[in-house]
Amino acid sequence: MPRNDDVERRLGLIAQKVAADRRTGEVLLAVASGDRSLDYRWGPADRPFFIASATKLYVTALMARLMELGRVDWDAPMASYLPDLDLDGLLVLDGIDHTREITVRHLLAHTSGLADYFEQKRHDGTTTFGRAIEADAGWNLSDVVRWTRDDLTGHFVPGAPGRAFYSDTNYQLLGGIIERQFGAGFGEVVRQEIVEPLGLDRTFCFDASTIHLYDDVCTMRRGATGLRIPQAMASVGADGGIVSTLDDSVRFLRAFMGAELFSARTLKQLQGEWRRIFFPLEYGTGVMSFTVPRVFSPLRRFPRVVGHSGASGTVLFWCPEWDVYVAGTVNQVEKRSLPFQMMIRSLAVVRP
Repeated sequence: MPRNDDVERRLGLIAQKVAADRRTGEVLLAVASGDRSLDYRWGPADRPFFIASATKLYVTALMARLMELGRVDWDAPMASYLPDLDLDGLLVLDGIDHTREITVRHLLAHTSGLADYFEQKRHDGTTTFGRAIEADAGWNLSDVVRWTRDDLTGHFVPGAPGRAFYSDTNYQLLGGIIERQFGAGFGEVVRQEIVEPLGLDRTFCFDASTIHLYDDVCTMRRGATGLRIPQAMASVGADGGIVSTLDDSVRFLRAFMGAELFSARTLKQLQGEWRRIFFPLEYGTGVMSFTVPRVFSPLRRFPRVVGHSGASGTVLFWCPEWDVYVAGTVNQVEKRSLPFQMMIRSLAVVRP
């Protein structure tokens, strides 16, 4: 690694260039080494931002804990942990209902075959996300189940070999399992089980109890327009509702990838099999991975990074081979390659 002062200067130039891009919103960036010799920040380290689908890492940590405690069997039917919900007909293919075949592991790995309630087109051509942008509105798990069953089409039988389809419906259902197992709302479980033990002072789940804080969080943009969708963001919960900061995100990543929240054996299991979701992203069991295709970097190899991205323009990833953590956001829901470009350039500076 080059001298830290040179690395930090070059990281600053990268962040400055990204921030000057008219396509980005407020840019925040943290790059830290595993040995703590590098701990760089661009932007206020305590500035709150929506981490969106990177929330799924929190869900994975909680589900790992429930599995290790023997309270949830990942290979058991997910419906057995949601007995109060009418799930029949959630996944019907060629007239056959496969809902009861979906396991907890299928939900975690996006191998359930379930439709995506959030961004998949309904039968009328609209999406939940698009509707929320047009007129902010809230929903709950029962709404998600109803929409998935009545307005959306599933993709494949659960656990179909080599198949994966990224679906926020999966994590809404996992959020329901977490709430029933812990006997508290998702936000309260996150606070008790992760936020307080790790000392994440500025991290919380954006929900009905914190909706008044919407204007304190970085503004997400859709193109040039700032989004004001507090009810929608208070509804996504386990599939994308956590607010965090650079400092808290790096601390959480260290804990997650360092097996502080669950065992090293489980961490290895999460990365046991990767399946393509959308190029060049792959999904394991509750974690996402990204590898720079050689066609985009013919002169050097970039190793795999593991973590999660968020549709708000967020990246939370760890590079195991180089032991480097990257957390950041561009606060832009369009041009979703932008935060990945920022991350790649940052890693290239750390390990040129």
